[in-house]
Amino acid sequence: MDYSFIIRRAKLSEAAAIYEIIQKAFKEYAGASSLTGLEALKETPEDIEEDIKNKVVYVAIIDNEIVGTIRIDITGESAYISRFAVNSSHRNIGIGKSLMNLADKYLLSKGVKEVYLYTASKYAALMRFYYGRGFYVESVSYDRGYPRAKLVKKYEEQN
Repeated sequence: MDYSFIIRRAKLSEAAAIYEIIQKAFKEYAGASSLTGLEALKETPEDIEEDIKNKVVYVAIIDNEIVGTIRIDITGESAYISRFAVNSSHRNIGIGKSLMNLADKYLLSKGVKEVYLYTASKYAALMRFYYGRGFYVESVSYDRGYPRAKLVKKYEEQN
C-alpha cells in the first residue's frame, strides 16, 4: 500500500467525514483511558462545519479518504489544539507527526508564542507522542472526573 498523503485545510463539505474520524478515534481514546462523557463524542457535523468556518481545521488525506484531522484556535499569542485524530488503520506512518508539524509552522507564522492541548494523563502512548513533539505537562485537573493533563509547548524556548 502506498502511504503517501496530503494535508490541507478542511472544506465544509468534509464535515461528515471528519465527524466519522472523530467519533471513531475518540471512542477508542475513551476506551483506552476508561473515560465517559467526552465532549468530542457529543459533537455534530454541524459543529464541525462551524469550526471549519471559524477555526483552522486541517485534514490528512490518503487515496481521497480523510484519515486524520486537527483543529487550531488562536487567541492572541496563544493557541489551542483540539480534536486531533488519526484513523487507527493509518497510524504510525507519520500522519500525526505531520499534522502537528504543520500546526507548528502555521502557529509560528501567526506569531503564536505558546500552544496548549488537553489529554488524559493516563494514556501513556499519547503522552509520549506529545512529549516527542515538545509539549510538557503544565497542570493536571480532575474537574472532568479523570486526570486531565494540560500540555503546553512554548515556541520561544525552542529557538
